[in-house]
Amino acid sequence: MRRSKLDKIDRNILKYLQSDGRITNVKLAKNVGISAPPCLRRVRALEDAGYIKSYHAKVDPPSLGYSVVVLAMVKLTSQAEKDLQAFESRIGELEMVRECHMLAGETDFILKVVAKDWDSYQEFLTHELTTAPNVTSVKSSLAIRSAKDVPGVPIDTE
Repeated sequence: MRRSKLDKIDRNILKYLQSDGRITNVKLAKNVGISAPPCLRRVRALEDAGYIKSYHAKVDPPSLGYSVVVLAMVKLTSQAEKDLQAFESRIGELEMVRECHMLAGETDFILKVVAKDWDSYQEFLTHELTTAPNVTSVKSSLAIRSAKDVPGVPIDTE
């Protein structure tokens, strides 16, 4: 259940937490200009209202052996809701798929897939992705580098 309107303090809280989920409540409160107890109450209210979905660490993929990022454009045979849901459910089970977005247009879904190397992606492609129900075709684009990778959304604090 969302509150009808966020005030400037709420938006600032969201902005600080989005950029640093490990910020202490004391520092957060100081940054947004309120004391710690009401700041914590506001954070909990934002969580309860669904504005804050989760907290997580952003890990470095290459340090864990994942050196390949592929954007896979997937076409399905059918776009009936039950078929879309079946595909999304199958994708939800695949650990190498880190993002899945349904698109309007020629391509039905775009997936962000991480792999240790190109061979492991090819193995994934031929044994997991193209064998998923309703998949007609997959076009893969290897990411060369990322120039920007910012989580969340722009938050207007004015």
